[in-house]
Amino acid sequence: MFKNTWIFCQRELKSYFNSPIAYIVITIFLLISGWFFFNGIFIANQTSLRGLFSIVPFIFMFFAPAISMRLLSEEKKSGTIEVLVTLPVRDWEIILGKYLSALILLSIAVLLTLTYALTLSFMGNLDGGAVVGGYLGLILVGATYLSVGVFTSSLTKNQVVAFVVSFVIIFILFMLDKVVMFFPGFLASFVEYLSVDYHFSNISRGVIDSRDLIYYFSVIFFFLLLSVRFLESRRWR
Repeated sequence: MFKNTWIFCQRELKSYFNSPIAYIVITIFLLISGWFFFNGIFIANQTSLRGLFSIVPFIFMFFAPAISMRLLSEEKKSGTIEVLVTLPVRDWEIILGKYLSALILLSIAVLLTLTYALTLSFMGNLDGGAVVGGYLGLILVGATYLSVGVFTSSLTKNQVVAFVVSFVIIFILFMLDKVVMFFPGFLASFVEYLSVDYHFSNISRGVIDSRDLIYYFSVIFFFLLLSVRFLESRRWR
């Protein structure tokens, strides 16, 4: 059932790692996150991953659109999207395969920061639950942002436009829990629930609540479904 999905995933992964894209993304991500991590240790004197977990979702706001903006936009620009939609594969297999390739790349970058946790384990006691929750939360936040990126990439053949639109949507989702005071009481809790960062703050404390997981999976499904629908619409033009 997922054979075609895996084929598209492998194809995209090869395109990432056969070019400088993957290495540049991973290197820059590790440099930025590493700076904040060691800054927390040596300047703020915090032997925890709190600084890392607080900055990575913000870094993802730029990295997720950068990774995903080419997935469908490039196919449209080169004209190969017309070939893809005529292949004996389902549209969701194309979307899911491309999405998973970007998620694997982002997950590799995140998991490489486990060396920071290992470093701290030699310096003091770590809260295992908070570490597991933090990393799970980062993967979920990244997965959510990438689903937005895939969606915007399905809208246009211009990668810059896809990046900008994706960033705007992600920024709104990130900021929602910061502006709840501007909404009336009956809307405040709903707006807060729609915030990506609100749910991440819960998980990063080591509290894995099914409501937070449902939120992330629902948003991911929503944007991937929209991507499939836009891809399907090309068949009828």
